[in-house]
Amino acid sequence: MTARSDAATHHVWRLPTADAGRGYQALWWSVGPAGELAVLLVHRRYLARNRYPKGWIGWGLEVPFTGELVTITGREERRTLVKDIRMRPGHLALLPDSRFLLVSGRTFRNEAEGPWPANAVVFSPSGTPEAEFCVGDDIPALVTDVHGGIWTAYGDEGIYGSHPESGAGLAGWNTRGQAAWTPDGQLPDHPLQGCTAATENERVWLVWYSGSSRGGTFLTQITPSTGDVVSYPSPVRAPDGFAVRGNQAVLTRRNHNKRSVELTRAELNGTTWTVTSRRTLRVPGRVVMRCGQGRDGSLWLRAGDTWLRIEA
Repeated sequence: MTARSDAATHHVWRLPTADAGRGYQALWWSVGPAGELAVLLVHRRYLARNRYPKGWIGWGLEVPFTGELVTITGREERRTLVKDIRMRPGHLALLPDSRFLLVSGRTFRNEAEGPWPANAVVFSPSGTPEAEFCVGDDIPALVTDVHGGIWTAYGDEGIYGSHPESGAGLAGWNTRGQAAWTPDGQLPDHPLQGCTAATENERVWLVWYSGSSRGGTFLTQITPSTGDVVSYPSPVRAPDGFAVRGNQAVLTRRNHNKRSVELTRAELNGTTWTVTSRRTLRVPGRVVMRCGQGRDGSLWLRAGDTWLRIEA
């Protein structure tokens, strides 16, 4: 297997020194279907450092808080002040018409209390809340598609909890909080944990692993317009990042809290993803959980406060 040149890796953005000097931390981030990077900055006055986990996800948060959404398209930056956020987000995602979504990774309910509490809020382009609803419990991976569909892969506490869509392991939602897709017996095994997510044109890919003795890690491709589902065994166990372009894919697996990832390239031959190269890629910052997201053949990788784009 041969290594591919670093020419396929591009530096996209780094938290400006001016923002860091003013006390801002870069927390949640996402990439939109048009390839725009979005990062939500929060001032340290709302934050407290937790011992675990490491990196940006380890900041504790005081609510309500104010954030600044930075959207980077090419060399242009757009900034939106978002006031009075009354949740502790786990995910940021972009929606059509410059709207965006914040989702908490966990939501809790006493079964005697009735409906599940909201853990997702849709914001207008100006940062005003428009709608709120629940998209399940324990969400390690979330992505939005080109039409604004919301796609989730759940963790074991959600899967073995009492929320019905979380129990299926994977789900698709619309921006009214209605479940628009469930696996309905179309997966090769029952999921135990979501890993990462990607989109490829109008298709969605959710990456997950099962806990059964016959299982492993799977790459599940969903075509929302038809409901077609195809799952492939993953060539990498529990990757943190995945992107696909045609029959070419790139996958990363972090060396946690270190400045490197294991980078794997693979090619689809019929029904099998075959590894074509593996290498250790050195990156400019420490890599922690939720470091990767795939969009149309580009794997976006967060390393500290620097964002890279790796082409499949």
